[in-house]
Amino acid sequence: MELPTYFTDFLQAIRPTDAQRRALRDGHIKLRERLMAFEPLKLAFVTTFLQGSYRRSTAVRPSPGRRSDVDIIVVTRLHENDYTPAEALALFEPFVEKHYKDQYRIQGRSIGIHQEQVDLDLVITSSPPESIMGILPEDDEELDEETEAERNRKIARGNTWKKHSLRIPDRDAKRWEDTHPLAQLAWTREKNGRTSGHFVNVVKAIKWWRYNHQPALNHPKSYPLERIIADCCPDGIRSVAEGVTKTLEAVVTRYGFGKPLLPDHGCHPDVLHRVTEAQFREFYGAATTAARLARLALEAESIEQSATLWRALFGDKFPEPPKDEDEGSRGGFSERSGPSRVGSGRFA
Repeated sequence: MELPTYFTDFLQAIRPTDAQRRALRDGHIKLRERLMAFEPLKLAFVTTFLQGSYRRSTAVRPSPGRRSDVDIIVVTRLHENDYTPAEALALFEPFVEKHYKDQYRIQGRSIGIHQEQVDLDLVITSSPPESIMGILPEDDEELDEETEAERNRKIARGNTWKKHSLRIPDRDAKRWEDTHPLAQLAWTREKNGRTSGHFVNVVKAIKWWRYNHQPALNHPKSYPLERIIADCCPDGIRSVAEGVTKTLEAVVTRYGFGKPLLPDHGCHPDVLHRVTEAQFREFYGAATTAARLARLALEAESIEQSATLWRALFGDKFPEPPKDEDEGSRGGFSERSGPSRVGSGRFA
């Protein structure tokens, strides 16, 4: 059974809390203010904008003991001919040493900043073409509450961005590489429209299953996992339950031969290049078991059976089945008092 109100409450329970979202916003705003005021980088700094699952509205609540994390793109005027990737990242080291001493780590492609409630991943870019400076994302855009007009405006800007990637430093590979965060965002918005607003919720549900009920798996995770879901989730789904089931089943039918080649939306030739064949086989085995369980839950004939099976898949954040036998045997719409509202026609 699709149990829409049960899924509504489940999705509400796994989305980042208000406090986590405030910590994210506050961390981003503070970092931006500090960057703008840091004299040695003033001439190089253009703007910042949020990127990643928060921006695509596919983030889930972090597991106990872990923090929310977010990618922050820092657009600069640094030219690739003047700076190697290592030199570009090194320019920001005095900044993080001053404001985030003992809280940062220089990584291969970014600078990780670890705070009490949130992890910030600072991703710098080289100077983009002058022609796209005027259509850079607005720093104060809301993450998920947007009107139809705002959504159309962002899609239009995303369509413009599709022609232009950004370049980020890879210190280990010693080269600048393409990234295209706006193409990813535009594709997600379009896909969400083709699934009656269910796609982002299917992503959140499967991410929750993967992170909280398959913790032994190292990969895939984050965007590579989301890219797999994007590849397998069909258009035209009528519910999150249907989307979860058909997506997991598509993983089983499409990837039985082994790890696929999955290009990114906009640039990178294979988002799974860091995932080994062995790691993918482990994920495939777990997805096969999950697909069978999801199908049983979807086709169960009573609310009690269905909710129990969905709860076996997703854990105790999924609502318990009704204790009343009559209610559990009706097999129809589940009555729930005061369900939490989770957007379906837009990002949530």
